[in-house]
Amino acid sequence: MIVFNKLWDVMREKNVSTYQLREKCGIDSKTVRRLKANENVETKTLNKICVVLDCKLEDIAEFIPEP
Repeated sequence: MIVFNKLWDVMREKNVSTYQLREKCGIDSKTVRRLKANENVETKTLNKICVVLDCKLEDIAEFIPEP
């Protein structure tokens, strides 16, 4: 399972709100909801987030094997 718990840590560290993330990335509130719920998100969206936050994918997402 891919989880985005690290994303919220990076956003806190960089003082970026979900509103700012939406505005800078051009994503909608449904996408933010999917990120919070660890649901499917397009790779182009993840790319935009990494560009805006100036980070790597592994800084915002993590693979956790399901039992």
